[in-house]
Amino acid sequence: MAKQKTAYVCIECGSEYSKWQGQCSACKEWNTIQEVRLGTASGGGARPSSMRTGFAGQLTQQVQDLSEINLEELPRFSTTFNEFDRVLGGGLVPGSAVLLGGHPGAGKSTLLLQTACKLAQLMKVLYVTGEESLQQVAMRAQRLGLPTQGLKMLAETSVEKLLAVAELEKPQVLIVDSIQTMQLEDLQSAPGGVAQVRESAAYLTRFAKQSNTVLFLVGHVTKDGSLAGPKVLEHMIDASLLLEGDGDSRFRTLRGQKNRFGAVNELGVFAMLETGLKEVKNPSAIFLSRDEEPAAGSVVMATWEGTRPLLVEVQALVDESPLGNPRRVAVGLDTNRLSLLLAVLHRHGGIFTGDQDVFLNVVGGVKVLETSADLAALMAIVSSLRNQPLPHELMVIGEVGLSGEIRPVPSGQERIREAAKHGFKKAIVPKGNVPRETIGGMQVVGVTRLSEALEAL
Repeated sequence: MAKQKTAYVCIECGSEYSKWQGQCSACKEWNTIQEVRLGTASGGGARPSSMRTGFAGQLTQQVQDLSEINLEELPRFSTTFNEFDRVLGGGLVPGSAVLLGGHPGAGKSTLLLQTACKLAQLMKVLYVTGEESLQQVAMRAQRLGLPTQGLKMLAETSVEKLLAVAELEKPQVLIVDSIQTMQLEDLQSAPGGVAQVRESAAYLTRFAKQSNTVLFLVGHVTKDGSLAGPKVLEHMIDASLLLEGDGDSRFRTLRGQKNRFGAVNELGVFAMLETGLKEVKNPSAIFLSRDEEPAAGSVVMATWEGTRPLLVEVQALVDESPLGNPRRVAVGLDTNRLSLLLAVLHRHGGIFTGDQDVFLNVVGGVKVLETSADLAALMAIVSSLRNQPLPHELMVIGEVGLSGEIRPVPSGQERIREAAKHGFKKAIVPKGNVPRETIGGMQVVGVTRLSEALEAL
């Protein structure tokens, strides 16, 4: 009888072990190691020496010198969405594997169905659904008013049957929705397990590389927002995208977390309408829908998303705390960073907030991942604490250090130009980001210390 091969894999980092243990030695997480059945072990012995010699000859012919490799630009083609192309780094690359994740209801299937229907008018596209029936997908396409001619559909969860159909159809774009429903017949584990997700993705990715097919994989996410399944899945694919957006919000943000063919942390903005997802060409105007009257605790900053600046509004609410331990809540910003900034504000700005509840929010559901929002957050906190509104035409950027210094931020002049394009008249920026020439008639105030920034208000 053939012996069953078994391995133990960490679902967080993908590390493998010969036996089960409570804590993963690589990522230090507890209770994340699961048993994986890899199939039966074959009893074949070592290959003959003549066969090994033949393989060595073939491999020697494939070795190339680095200077002799062709450096021509990889041919790309558009997804018919400019925002989608931006996040991908300029379009789709033949032979690439793209993983699209997101919470249920974010619009993953809708975005890919819109892309597939439009691309099917130009090339061969195969859409494989493992979660929905073909009638459900057809009803969605009809509701969205999409062109349905030319798009090949397949309802299948077996990877072997899927690849057999793909070899006959020879599509240029293959969409698999979702990777958690795919399974290999050789593996005994259930669909969605570590072994099934990893091996299914490996088979599909290998097919995409060999046939120059663009592969889209839809992935589920866990409660904390990370992609479900082993982390090794993210190493197999070429690009990892995450579609974010609350269920009650009409805006969706597509963020690139990994991209071998473009910039990382690129951001694309879409609006969810009755006719599906529609790209937002000027996202700064969307996130700056403010009241006509200035309100205390509100200030605009310019964050850098991928290759372009984005203007967002930062709001703060400071109120006397009835608790012994005041609350520190940040939505769209790092909560630990907020506690650090409040300590700097007390030490180097002379403003005490130890008995106040502090709440920070980035309007529009945008997540600011860089430190250029430090000075804007402090200005909003001071404005709310003193109940003094800041001017509508003011824009603030800058990183705050522990010693109270204001550090320059990357691409400072591009951020100032974006603010001037939207009618802002004054900017408080680090002194290292002050442009040599006036940009759009803006008054740019350069500061080096936190005390100078407070005086500039």
